[in-house]
Amino acid sequence: MAAVTSPDPLPLPVAALLVAAGGTVGVLARALLTQPVAPGAWPWRTFVVNVVGSLLLGALLAVLQRGPDVGRRRAVRLGVGTGVLGGFTTYSTFALEVEQLVATGHVVTGVAYALGSIVLGVVAAGAGLLLVGRALAGRSPGDDAAAGAS
Repeated sequence: MAAVTSPDPLPLPVAALLVAAGGTVGVLARALLTQPVAPGAWPWRTFVVNVVGSLLLGALLAVLQRGPDVGRRRAVRLGVGTGVLGGFTTYSTFALEVEQLVATGHVVTGVAYALGSIVLGVVAAGAGLLLVGRALAGRSPGDDAAAGAS
């Protein structure tokens, strides 16, 4: 079976650097916005970071799906989507917070936090896709160049 190749390959070291640089920015932003919470308390800051990150990722994907995943689009997807937003959102902290809530006897809060985060994250991503997709519906994909996404 022949390997599938991209018509406009981005060298792996460049892709890795884009993800790492973007991830550094995202992690720093999250670190500045989040802090530990009291035992049993709803982790609001992580919750908001993850839902807002999902909304932004949906919005970004709405822009990027208007053309092929090559060139600047691929670089933006890797640097901003995988890097910045991947570093900004945090499944590991979310999972740890759920475990801590449940382990300390706050089962209802832990389950509500887990379900609420997942459901609202998916809804937020869908809203970002839908809202930005509708906003861009009348524009040609070439108009996205001004936003650096072509």
